[in-house]
Amino acid sequence: MALSLQEQLLKAGLADKKKATQISNEKRKSAKIKKKHKIVEIDETKLATEQAIEAKKAKDRELNARTKQEAEARAVIAQIRQLIEVNKQAKDNGDIACNFTDDNKVKRLYVDALTRKHISQGKLAIVKYAQGYEIVPMPVADKISERDENCVVYRADKVEQQAAAEPDDAQDWYADYQIPDDLVW
Repeated sequence: MALSLQEQLLKAGLADKKKATQISNEKRKSAKIKKKHKIVEIDETKLATEQAIEAKKAKDRELNARTKQEAEARAVIAQIRQLIEVNKQAKDNGDIACNFTDDNKVKRLYVDALTRKHISQGKLAIVKYAQGYEIVPMPVADKISERDENCVVYRADKVEQQAAAEPDDAQDWYADYQIPDDLVW
């Protein structure tokens, strides 16, 4: 059986018997006083390790939340990409220029007459995709705008709403003049 540290020190001659008994008596008395007065000794190392564990848990929770947000953002981008890929219409197949603005810059797509008509009627919308632009049906544009408002670049219904909201100075200027009934063109 292995000897205790105290016995090993005594045997090696590093401590004397009198000092060893004095230390054991003090230890026994302090344990007795603690037990009698119900004193709880705070272990500072244990407290420090618990605080370190709690800090690590908080950091891990924050990191997991950030990772989850990034994964959700990637999922939204993938959903938008899939919606565009599945529903994109033919573009650059005509000779009619369809102008629209993106970040205060006028952009142009060349489309055929039918596609141009559908864009102006609000049946099709222009969306930003990768480095270019694509034409998609309006219900798909609505789904895309639910996920990311900035992807939908041009919608005819939005442009008409903005034009209706702005006062038209040309109509107000002629409002004071009466038009004769017998005017023939």
